[in-house]
Amino acid sequence: MSARPRVKVGDPAPDFTLPDAQGRPVRLHDHIGSGCVVLFFYPKDGSMGCTRQACSFRDGHEAFADAGATVLGISSDASESHATFAQRHLLPFTLLSDRGGKVRRLFGVPRTFGLLPGRTTYIIDRHGVVRHIFDSQFHPTAHADEALRLVRKLNDDAHLE
Repeated sequence: MSARPRVKVGDPAPDFTLPDAQGRPVRLHDHIGSGCVVLFFYPKDGSMGCTRQACSFRDGHEAFADAGATVLGISSDASESHATFAQRHLLPFTLLSDRGGKVRRLFGVPRTFGLLPGRTTYIIDRHGVVRHIFDSQFHPTAHADEALRLVRKLNDDAHLE
């Protein structure tokens, strides 16, 4: 069985539904239309790098909200783990449980060293098109900075249309 090609800039974002930290289903395309979606994949709740990454999105949450962006985080951890992680670090955005890595494979998120689940952030515009992809396993806080820069640029570009 061949692997699905990796989602690229300019591709429509594949739709999916995953449970949130309370076990409620969340569908990606329900968030498309009103603003950008920042979709970040991370390896594991509670690990040092993932905590730094999630907290950087938390610290920028107001700026993302002001820019009209929705932030969604995805890992293969269970919903219960997400609930604990979100509560411990006061995360104001939605965490989604991708048990088995189906959505990670759907997007073609690369593995680091062939072993670790990748750390990749996708910026999806209001039309559901992937406009930017940022990969960095070793610079977890750069994801939020890069995402906010791109969301603001997309908003500026939309005002020029």
